[in-house]
Amino acid sequence: MTSSDLAPARTPAPARAAFHRAALRVDAATPAHRDRALDGLRALALLAVPTGHWLLGGFTRSPDGALHNASPLSSLGFFAPVSWVLQMLGVFFLVGGHASVLSLRRATARGASTGDWLRGRLARLGRPVLGVTAVWALLLPLLQAAGVPGATLRTAAVLVVQPLWFVGVYAGVTALTPYCVRATRRLGGWAAAPLLASVAVVDLLRYGPWSASMPSWLGLANLLPGWLFAYQLGVSWGEGRLGRRGGRLLLAGGAALFAVLLVAFHYPASMVGVPGVDRTNSHPPSLLVVALAAVQCGAAVLLRERLGRWLRRPALWAPVVLVNLSAMTIFCWHQSAMLAVAVPGAALGTVPGLTGAPDSPGWALARLCWLPLFAVALVGIGRLTRRLEAPWTGVPRAGRAVAGALAAGFAVYALAVV
Repeated sequence: MTSSDLAPARTPAPARAAFHRAALRVDAATPAHRDRALDGLRALALLAVPTGHWLLGGFTRSPDGALHNASPLSSLGFFAPVSWVLQMLGVFFLVGGHASVLSLRRATARGASTGDWLRGRLARLGRPVLGVTAVWALLLPLLQAAGVPGATLRTAAVLVVQPLWFVGVYAGVTALTPYCVRATRRLGGWAAAPLLASVAVVDLLRYGPWSASMPSWLGLANLLPGWLFAYQLGVSWGEGRLGRRGGRLLLAGGAALFAVLLVAFHYPASMVGVPGVDRTNSHPPSLLVVALAAVQCGAAVLLRERLGRWLRRPALWAPVVLVNLSAMTIFCWHQSAMLAVAVPGAALGTVPGLTGAPDSPGWALARLCWLPLFAVALVGIGRLTRRLEAPWTGVPRAGRAVAGALAAGFAVYALAVV
């Protein structure tokens, strides 16, 4: 017998033991046919949204204590490659297309119509958006009465609506799911190729030799094909028409196109808009966005099996389930979480990484330290607002009408200040 045999056995900390038990329960409750890799990809893309907004967005504080939006991308060039990693909308649309085609297939097998299926999907998207905008319609006058500067309220409105455009785009491509299925059955995995070609033609017209004679609104023609590209790939994936060979082609071809556009055609390096710069990649999407989406989608297809094996571990799977169950809450309220920390912080003066100008590497290091607090604020807000994501079965018609009116009022205000 050794001294180590006489030592008391280590017991896990209570919190760790509780997490382990909860993870085992979640794992046991997961159906065997559940595609864990898809949920993992969705969770990764979801978490990239708040992380990207929290890292690539900042504030400046004016002498009167008001907060104004600012971006480290204006001063810190090394943040541009960070945006390549954190702009994961390609993965989100890919997984969305895959999930939608399977969901539509199950719905039609039950005898539901395509219209019924679509109404259900749109309701799931619309309830959280209605909730966050209605709540902010109530908050704005309360914050103003509490002495929050008007410029801060305008900044808050811009931040709250900033991610919500995506919900409208996602709803639009979801409505096209039956047509995406038809395109896949005719063209297979190549069904997304015409969308890429369409974006390339529009970019050639607005950035090529004829750019001076092109109307300013021409870029809007990329709005649908630019975001539908990855969704169409997801539908093809869900229909079994996109496999590992297609994944390798997307990864290699997308990476080559991405490099050529950056080096030879001088596309902006940042995947998100930079204040003061006329040309942007994301609003509306440029060919560079489509190239990045191709890289992300190809990598997702190739990593699917490995990711699925990793997520067989209960400790990894449980957080993925939690993120997916809170998807729209995370998406709609993460900017509010940052504001919940920054607005009180503005009363303390210029706080590094929070209300200080994002113009130095020191700001970046300080901002990293604030991210956990933003996450805690999001968890707290989510506990209060997750009910808005579920069906409003107990809300009377009058209450829904009031919420709709408040949301419309906030939308008018937000559009006026954006």
